[in-house]
Amino acid sequence: MDNDPAGILIGVVGPCGSGKSTLIQGLEKHGYRCRHIAQEHSYVKTMWRVVTNPDVLIFLQASFENSTARRDLNWTLADYEEQHRRLAHAYEHADLVIDTDELDAAGVLARTLDYLKSIPRS
Repeated sequence: MDNDPAGILIGVVGPCGSGKSTLIQGLEKHGYRCRHIAQEHSYVKTMWRVVTNPDVLIFLQASFENSTARRDLNWTLADYEEQHRRLAHAYEHADLVIDTDELDAAGVLARTLDYLKSIPRS
């Protein structure tokens, strides 16, 4: 990876309401190229790789309670669990997993930036 943040492509996945859009906005303000990968809506388990094939894959986790409250969703627990089933492959291959339940948007961004700064670059 090169030294320019724009030189890497970051993919962000997670269930609805986990903070993907908010994180992407923050990362883009720091010069990173990002893609919101709607893997939670796809039956193709490797869609994240086929569509985007990011250099770094970030998985944002959020509980059923927080996901539904943040987005005012009228899901059932089964809906939430189905999203996690669809996200399982991305979760297994994620470079960074962040549980957003106990963090605000600034905390999620800070943790992500710390991780990105720790990646060796060529």
